[in-house]
Amino acid sequence: MVKSSIVNAVLDEALRTGGDYSELYLQDTEANTVSMVDGKVENANYQRKVGAGVRVLKGTRSAYAYSADTSEEALIACARAAASALKGTKECEAKTVAVDRIGASWAKIPFSEIDNAKRIALLKRATNAAKAYSDEITQVVANYMDNDHRTWVYTSEGVHAEDRRPRTRIAIQSVAMANGEAQTGSCSPGYGLGFEAYEEKIDAESVGKDAAKTAVTMLHAPECPAGKVPVVIDGGFGGVILHEACVHGLEATSVGRGNSVFCGKLNQQIASPIVNAVDDGTLPGEWGSMHYDDEGNPAQRNLLIENGILKSYLVDVLGSRLMNHPVTGSGRRQDYTFAPTSRMTNTFFAPGKDDEEEMIRTMGEGLFAKKMGGGSVNPLTGEFNFAVGEAYWVRDGKILCPVRGATLIGKGAEVLMKIDRIAKNMWMAPGMCGSLSGSIPTNVGQPRIRVAEIVVGGKGGAL
Repeated sequence: MVKSSIVNAVLDEALRTGGDYSELYLQDTEANTVSMVDGKVENANYQRKVGAGVRVLKGTRSAYAYSADTSEEALIACARAAASALKGTKECEAKTVAVDRIGASWAKIPFSEIDNAKRIALLKRATNAAKAYSDEITQVVANYMDNDHRTWVYTSEGVHAEDRRPRTRIAIQSVAMANGEAQTGSCSPGYGLGFEAYEEKIDAESVGKDAAKTAVTMLHAPECPAGKVPVVIDGGFGGVILHEACVHGLEATSVGRGNSVFCGKLNQQIASPIVNAVDDGTLPGEWGSMHYDDEGNPAQRNLLIENGILKSYLVDVLGSRLMNHPVTGSGRRQDYTFAPTSRMTNTFFAPGKDDEEEMIRTMGEGLFAKKMGGGSVNPLTGEFNFAVGEAYWVRDGKILCPVRGATLIGKGAEVLMKIDRIAKNMWMAPGMCGSLSGSIPTNVGQPRIRVAEIVVGGKGGAL
């Protein structure tokens, strides 16, 4: 994207005031979005974002400058702006590029070959399936997105890395109403693939039906009782608890500054012995995957927890300096307006050996959380509060009825220790994760798991 002579000039200019590491990041992203309400298109947008950022490090000090102009003059100006944060004289030269890393796109059908008529037809199929599910479905909101995200990273250590990350997602929200009450249900699968995702992975009609089913089921459900009971959490988006209540606390952005309950816990037991947790950015075509991170390092499969023992943190270049921990291919950013920080990719509990039905059959009385919703977490303490989007009350090992308004309340470190069942079949669900380097696509996942005891919040009485 930029001549090597310009790259070298930019990296050297960034080092002129004493920096020991410099980095040039360039981005070219094309994105399409379509939104629809009840089968009528509300918006259809195309956006292209091009820009660059220059970062300079000296020890554990960092400075970053960016520009939407990628001309030679603008890039040199960015380098000078970043370098001006340091006061000193030049101590090292940028190395000539010696490591070329090129990641090929996973897309078979590029989004540039798809017109909006096909995107709209996809949303209409999902919308019609949701409306056909029940007369109680009164509104369906459908959204589609795709983007082709291309990145180039050059560092003063001689690294040149290019990556191309296609992503697409469809999101359906259904509203069910009866007797003046309303409940919502949603479904939003996504992959790091081209438009072939809707032939190979995502069935639009099934997405619409799933969203409608949740809305109608919750519409007729009584309020959830409150108490401390066993909870079975289904796979896929159930992994949001691992993501939020645990792995955010393993990122260098928290650990490197002493702001995590997991500081100093390497090689110590932090979870039940049956727990294995992984962050893997190498999985082809997954929502959170990449070939190289936004610092030019290869994506990795990082074993975070092995048999309950903490084995690794998620660490970027600056975090490595702060923590004296190897880089884990976890440097990510939303776009060129952000400096990279340590972030997750595809994060999940690894499959276990337990039977899914046995978990419920032997749990006595408690809650089956079929779909998780949003929530909040304090990364310093691990305390969390999550809504459950679709839930069922269990009595004597059998599902009694659906319940609504359920929340799960606890501490991540305590929940990890109380996991007593992990099933064999793991699957993932996509989401967007916000942190210091912006909003990025991440997968959460797990097999069905059981927590021996957790606080369930709800407004209901005895069932």
